[in-house]
Amino acid sequence: MNVVPVPRSPGVDLQTPIARHWMGGNVFLTHSVNGVCILFPAGERFFVRAVRHYMKDVSDPLLHARVKGFFGQEGRHAKEHERAFALLEEQGYRIEGFLKFYEWLGYGVIEKIAPRKLSLATTVALEHYTAILAEHALGTDLLDNADPRMRALLSWHAAEEIEHRSVAFDVLREIDASYAWRMAGLVLGSMCLAGFWSAATASLLLQEKDLPRGKIRRDMMRTSARIRKRLPLWRALKSYVKREFHPGDSDMDHLAARYLRESRLDLAAHAPS
Repeated sequence: MNVVPVPRSPGVDLQTPIARHWMGGNVFLTHSVNGVCILFPAGERFFVRAVRHYMKDVSDPLLHARVKGFFGQEGRHAKEHERAFALLEEQGYRIEGFLKFYEWLGYGVIEKIAPRKLSLATTVALEHYTAILAEHALGTDLLDNADPRMRALLSWHAAEEIEHRSVAFDVLREIDASYAWRMAGLVLGSMCLAGFWSAATASLLLQEKDLPRGKIRRDMMRTSARIRKRLPLWRALKSYVKREFHPGDSDMDHLAARYLRESRLDLAAHAPS
């Protein structure tokens, strides 16, 4: 897990429209994914700020190099997902109001009053959640029926999240290995992710005025049943609260390596522009 993360371009065309319900016609699943994607750009930049504050305290040269690769990957993730905002707007969804609220509360209020170390611990927890979601995206059939361009965008993002999943953790461990700080970050990160993700998803679903009655409810029930059966969130939380936990202990690197190899992105890595 001491690999230096490499920023890559996903090489995805986001200039032309996609279907409104691009996750196989499932409205709830589509907007659940759209909802978390809306959170990504500001969230990725928060991660970078939280880690960058402690760069001066990172003495290990290899960890320093891994942090710089982490910055490059997260910066590109933010840019690519912001490009996807235009697709939502072309479909008629209004997201500007939610984004203003999210960025004001999350980063104008919560981040400002939180201690720097809590911001880093929160980043560590959220990186764990994104790694679990990435494992699910690459290790199951979740994206099989998705629009090919969105599948490529999400798979690229997932592979790089797996690749750098332990960087923020290792920075926190170097500056303060306190279990209490890590648990505090888990609490704050869980609350923020659940709240903002639910709000983002709801804001999109409420704009669906012309669907047949019951369509969203049926899709929600089908999606919820799948998540309970396939997404190992409880197992992920149980592992995270162990004192000896480390992100590199989970066996998911092969999923990222396989995707990067099959997509040939392992041959096209380059620094972000």
